[in-house]
Amino acid sequence: RLAYPLYGVALLLLVAVEIMGDIGMGAQRWIDLGFFQLQPSEVMKIAIVLALARYFHGCTAEDIRRPVTLLLPLAMVAAPALLVLRQPDLGTTGMLILGAGATFFVAGVRAWKFLVVLALFGASLPVGWSMLHEYQRQRVLTFMDPSRDPLGAGYHITQSKIALGSGGVTGKGFMQGTQSHLSFLPEKQTDFIFTMYAEEFGLIGGILLLLLFVSVVLYALSVSLRARTVFGRLVAAGVGTTFFFYYFINIAMVMGLIPVVGVPLPMVSYGGTQMMTLMIAFGLLACVNTHRDVQLRRQPGLEGY
Repeated sequence: RLAYPLYGVALLLLVAVEIMGDIGMGAQRWIDLGFFQLQPSEVMKIAIVLALARYFHGCTAEDIRRPVTLLLPLAMVAAPALLVLRQPDLGTTGMLILGAGATFFVAGVRAWKFLVVLALFGASLPVGWSMLHEYQRQRVLTFMDPSRDPLGAGYHITQSKIALGSGGVTGKGFMQGTQSHLSFLPEKQTDFIFTMYAEEFGLIGGILLLLLFVSVVLYALSVSLRARTVFGRLVAAGVGTTFFFYYFINIAMVMGLIPVVGVPLPMVSYGGTQMMTLMIAFGLLACVNTHRDVQLRRQPGLEGY
């Protein structure tokens, strides 16, 4: 019952960021509550999954096959994605779209419709490139050739790779990392914290952390498979895939496998709003698992909230 209201509140908060949000490190992403800096885009990652799950819970398989049925959920994804993109926050925009796309897929949307969307996305890349901010273009160019500006745009990812490699198999030991503690690696407590961790605990420590992340994703997917309701399945699957994309994008980014984007490492990176939404996500998984046999009344569209 609270899925749509939560989505509405998160959307209004994103609009509030656009109007009166605090600017930090060149981006307007936060609302100052006095005692807490709230980042509404993090709240939206959970709100969009809940809202889409609520919508598709009221749809039959025949409804989902009709393209007109998908117009409203597509608009529900596009509105926050555009607002977050304006902040600018390309990483969170991608997270919203990927998490929503996974929910569409689990709901039963045909694969050919995803191919159409991918084709349209590919065709729009030249326009998208022209709309990127200069620092975002530099990140893409640096990803393609990190050596083109090793002391400028490529400095962060170059130092990240050095730290990862210097950790070796067993690492340098807790608080003994030179790249991180001698300030070669800027903002190490946020998006690049896996680099610091791997330097101190090495390949073995990194693999152990990855196994913990994999166990979280597998738990979420197992909850989704056991749930008896469409809503429960979609919420658990949406949360699980959101976790997966968090882990994959962050770790691939610090290893130089994809361009640098602003995606933190869940439960490890610094960030109050991120931690709050992660705890909500774990609570949702526990709730779906506990009430997996409870039957929910199917109500179409936006009814019943």
